[in-house]
Amino acid sequence: MLSIEEIKQKIEAGLPGAKVEMLDPRRDGVHLKAMVSWHGFKGKSLIEQHKMVYAALKEELKEELHALSLETKEQ
Repeated sequence: MLSIEEIKQKIEAGLPGAKVEMLDPRRDGVHLKAMVSWHGFKGKSLIEQHKMVYAALKEELKEELHALSLETKEQ
């Protein structure tokens, strides 16, 4: 299972220059929230922004990551 820090690093690697804050609101290490701010979101819809984050975690979402809530915004 990936750590919260590893998930953060994967998002940052997939979206270079993004600012990522990870939260574990239930403190269970499974139901996580990522708050992502990135200049590349400019002109993109909320759905497009979320798809971009999910693309950075494509493999992890298949097996390792149970639940990820997203909050995205343009930097």
